[in-house]
Amino acid sequence: MNPLLYTDGYKVDHRRQYPEGTTLVYSNWTPRKSRISGIDKVVFFGLQYFIKKYIIQDFQNNFFNQPKEQVCKKYSRRINNYLGENAVGVKHIEALHDLGYIPMVIKALPEGASVPIRVPMFTMYNTLPDFFWLTNYFETLLSTTVWMPCNSATVAKEYRKILDQYAKETSSMPEFVDWQGHDFSMRGMAGLEAAMMSSAGHLLSFTGTDTIPSIDFFEEYYNANSDKELIGGSVAATEHSVMCMGTNSGEEETFKRLITEVYPKGVVSVVSDTWDLWKVLTEYLPNLKEEVLARDGKLVIRPDSGDPVDIICGNTHGKTSEETKGVVELLWETFGGSINKKGYKELTSHIGAIYGDSITLDRAKQICERLKEKGFASTNVVLGIGSFTYQYNTRDTFGFAMKATYGEVNGNGREIFKDPITDDGTKKSAKGLLKITFEDGAYKLHDQVSWEEEKKGELKEVFKNGKLLKDITLKEIRSQIRRNTLQEIES
Repeated sequence: MNPLLYTDGYKVDHRRQYPEGTTLVYSNWTPRKSRISGIDKVVFFGLQYFIKKYIIQDFQNNFFNQPKEQVCKKYSRRINNYLGENAVGVKHIEALHDLGYIPMVIKALPEGASVPIRVPMFTMYNTLPDFFWLTNYFETLLSTTVWMPCNSATVAKEYRKILDQYAKETSSMPEFVDWQGHDFSMRGMAGLEAAMMSSAGHLLSFTGTDTIPSIDFFEEYYNANSDKELIGGSVAATEHSVMCMGTNSGEEETFKRLITEVYPKGVVSVVSDTWDLWKVLTEYLPNLKEEVLARDGKLVIRPDSGDPVDIICGNTHGKTSEETKGVVELLWETFGGSINKKGYKELTSHIGAIYGDSITLDRAKQICERLKEKGFASTNVVLGIGSFTYQYNTRDTFGFAMKATYGEVNGNGREIFKDPITDDGTKKSAKGLLKITFEDGAYKLHDQVSWEEEKKGELKEVFKNGKLLKDITLKEIRSQIRRNTLQEIES
């Protein structure tokens, strides 16, 4: 498809709606409001993917490299079918095709940065006067591409802060947190691209994912190399169909075959609540204790039904002793482990647990806190973070919007803004040209600055006139995220 059609329908004729003599439109992308309690900074991530995938690859392959006559004919047909006979025309499309590149400047903060609410992450404006209409024409495509990776990277960082804090307090192996948050979201996301972008956001703070395409995403768009660095990984694991095919009466034998024949070493995760989780924990596993402890690896027990906090940590109001104790305590009773220097119990390295259904930030914190109260290290359990976390968000979660704040008409600059009288302040925009500084450990917005001032500050050119100027790596972004995470924990 012609990428100029990747837009809201009302955008196609805005070119004629701007004042006569308009030559420049300057806009910004900003998180305007947080709807998640406790989060007042949003991780910036996904712009380089947007630039490489759409502004460079798609426009080159599906627009500039196609015959102009064919491109314009298809564009005209689509718009006329869509709006009816109108005066949108194709001369501006022909002119862009003749130019051969996107005449735009994009200036951005570093990807991975934690950006305060109401501070722009990047700005963009046209470099040639005839193409003033392009700036906000990109709003729709840019918005639908960038808000999700920002959201997921931000939420993942919050998980990381929780898990890091409890590991610091209770565990002897804080490095395990790299794997403690595991992305299980792919099947519940709104399509393959959403799954890939969301998982990429997750992998900025963790290394565990079941979303394989996100690894290719980083190699293609963020200069990663899975032969030389760990982008993302997982372990062998069963599902309910596997356990069901082994039959209810043969479940213990299925466990035994898996850990002695199929996976005699390494990590293997076995779904354990197909029928009776408590029977698995109090009958089958004690019967297989010798085999489990003899393995060169870890057997991970995976329940995924019921309240995750109660299942993992136990429910003081449980009807049975098994329900009262929960998974981790029952595993400790059978397999034991050690008490670390901080005074908390850590299961033997041969056994562990993972819970991967309906995990939320609040439940993650509850699980860690209740394990701590019972004297167990938080790293005894892995959390499978799924679409309940990553799909239940929208562009409005952090109020993302792209808005124009400056323009030029007949050679004169206009500082423009919006401030709806009926709004609560969320939609009030900045005004004029923008500059971002870094003061006291945080980014700060200065609006209504001069062009001279606009060229200074933390916003740096990453794209200009069809060329990517800054090609950031996954390693750089992860380092930025890690620094910010540690700083926020300490503060």
